[in-house]
Amino acid sequence: MRGVFGALGLLIALAVVAMLAKKQIGAVSVTAPGIASPASGATPQQQSQQIQKQIGQSVENSLQQARPMPDDK
Repeated sequence: MRGVFGALGLLIALAVVAMLAKKQIGAVSVTAPGIASPASGATPQQQSQQIQKQIGQSVENSLQQARPMPDDK
C-alpha cells in the first residue's frame, strides 16, 4: 500500500513538473511587445543584427525627445 501511494505521488509530481515546463516553453516563444519578429528565413546572426538595429533605433529616438523641464520654485 505504501508503494502504491509513493508511485502515485511521483506520478502527480511528474505531471505538475510537465505542466509547468509546458507553460514555460510557451511563454518563451512569445515575442516582446514593440519588437518586430525577425524574418523566419534569416540566420541567427542576421536575426541578432536586426534586433540590435531595432534597439539602437529605439534608443536614438528616446535620446532625441526633449525632456520636460521642472518648474523652479
